[in-house]
Amino acid sequence: MMSKASVTGRGAVLLGKYVACDGFDKARPLRVVTHIHSDHLLGLRQSLRKCEVVVMTPATRDLIDVMRSPLFLMRGDVKTLDYGEPFVYDDERLTLHLADHILGAAQVLVEDNEGVRILYTGDFRFPGTPVVEADVVVIEATYGNSSRVRHFREDVEDILVSLVEESLMRGPVFVFGYNGKLQEVIEILHKAKVGVPFVMPEKVFHICKVCERYGMRFGRRLLLSQDERAQTMLSRGEPCVAFYHMNSRRRVGENGVRIFVSGWEFREACRRRAENEFTIALSDHSDFHGLLRYVEESKPKMVFTDNYRSGDAIALAKEIQRRLDIPAKPLPP
Repeated sequence: MMSKASVTGRGAVLLGKYVACDGFDKARPLRVVTHIHSDHLLGLRQSLRKCEVVVMTPATRDLIDVMRSPLFLMRGDVKTLDYGEPFVYDDERLTLHLADHILGAAQVLVEDNEGVRILYTGDFRFPGTPVVEADVVVIEATYGNSSRVRHFREDVEDILVSLVEESLMRGPVFVFGYNGKLQEVIEILHKAKVGVPFVMPEKVFHICKVCERYGMRFGRRLLLSQDERAQTMLSRGEPCVAFYHMNSRRRVGENGVRIFVSGWEFREACRRRAENEFTIALSDHSDFHGLLRYVEESKPKMVFTDNYRSGDAIALAKEIQRRLDIPAKPLPP
């Protein structure tokens, strides 16, 4: 089983004989992109030039068109697969399965000619992600430390809505998060009937439009931040909710309440950072207990924890062995 999967020093997750996920490997003819976050797009330009086929879900393709350009993916042979749709290459079978993370996110299953099932979870939230049974599992380890557990029982979405509604009585609210999570927050506020304009820069707006094509609902209140009406509202301090990528947090929002949406908050559902700053513990990753439960239900004979991307793969591997009695190893070592 040790030879069936690996994680390279450049972040490529190798499955079976032919597949590299979320990183480029020159010896692998197939590249899979599990979702659009930057640490899973490593070496994509090289993959498009040198791999025979680059595989992703249709939603991931459309999101990359927005984030890079419609011409970017035309540099290679891109094949989109719906969840559950098989793709056969030589003597191996590749299938993508739903991952509850962001729009388009996928788990990757390879079945080889010996009948061995080799799975890469990608990033996922559990419960919410369907468990895929496999003989070998490569699992993300973002919250792989046993201290990364959310013990609070409050409904984080309800707390988010209440905080936004209360803050709007004082003026604009600025929400900071990453692509995918921002759209999740917009949909939560829309469903809660928060009745003010939703302001956002062009890239966030166009990502929202892709999400709407795949069934997410944001209402008719989306407004580009460059729009004159939006500029007037923000300059006058009028009630609205503005959504910005986390990297913009030092440049905007000084004249309103600022809300940071982060899975790295474990102490409480809502934590006050400063007089007008809050962190909401809304995560698109499994906490430590969710990771263990997924492994247990997948019933693997061997587990590899992703030690390339941020998290605690070493601790997670130790706990999988200790608590579940399943051989586990962090990779790369």
